[in-house]
Amino acid sequence: MLDRLKIGHYTDTERGTGCTVVLPPSGNVCSACAFGAAPGTRELALLSPDKKIQEIHALVLTGGSAFGLNAAHGVMEELAKDGIGFKTHYGLVPIVPAAVIFDKNIGSAQAYPAVEDARKAYRQAQFNNKEMGNVGAGTGATVGKWAGMEYAMKAGLGLAEIAFEGIRVLALTVVNAVGDVLDEQGNILAGAVDHSGAFLAATGKERRWGAPKIGMGANTVLTAVFTNFNCSKTEAHFLAKRAHLAIARKIEPPHTSFDGDVSFVCCLPEKDVTIDLAASLVMNAVEQSIENGVMAAERLLGFRSIHEIRGRK
Repeated sequence: MLDRLKIGHYTDTERGTGCTVVLPPSGNVCSACAFGAAPGTRELALLSPDKKIQEIHALVLTGGSAFGLNAAHGVMEELAKDGIGFKTHYGLVPIVPAAVIFDKNIGSAQAYPAVEDARKAYRQAQFNNKEMGNVGAGTGATVGKWAGMEYAMKAGLGLAEIAFEGIRVLALTVVNAVGDVLDEQGNILAGAVDHSGAFLAATGKERRWGAPKIGMGANTVLTAVFTNFNCSKTEAHFLAKRAHLAIARKIEPPHTSFDGDVSFVCCLPEKDVTIDLAASLVMNAVEQSIENGVMAAERLLGFRSIHEIRGRK
């Protein structure tokens, strides 16, 4: 799927924020689902299965909390200049949903991607963009914040692609959870870690059960899945909900009152697939992308990466 859509990033490592712009092919069918209690979104209601619009022209994932949502306006204007958008009697209206993570707790609290930054990401978007880690919306992503920011680890943006009998699924996930990230065996891959490199919850998951020592909305996992499934908007919404099951498998605790988790599913109608197979492929791709977002991250602004914790650096 990476060869079917363009991805562009704006990355500000000095201030710990950034944004990611995805440009899917025309004719797509898109829906979304917010399970987190504190989401920050734009045009999300339009993606509900009972709403008229089916196709999106771009998707923006961004840091900066709610301030970052305005960056999507830059993408909207660039699309209009390029003659792309929903046709009305009075001109084109590009459909550009967006969702944010809270990254003001890692770098500059005043930093957020602006309209011009998103314009740059749009203009730099390219096919087969495999950048991961501290790029775009993943620049300021961290995990394991339930014990306080002093114990958090660096995470980032992850990609994962699955191909099965002509069916293709790509998941792009920004890993910025209050909880810890788990590996396939259920062990902690990244999360709250002490100064010696020991995971705080390794001695008992009940340590996570207390009230998280962070603020409301100070987290969020965003995932966007692109497929060649032939599906309706209602089915795309069903798959968006299933993407959250993958988040729940990989993150402990998931979907807290401090998270704003949002999933998007964008289908390019080509292959007939049973909904159960589609759901399985979507969940597997999201799970892999979460792990990849952790594995690709590097130390930034004092927050250690998995490579340091494992003694590789």
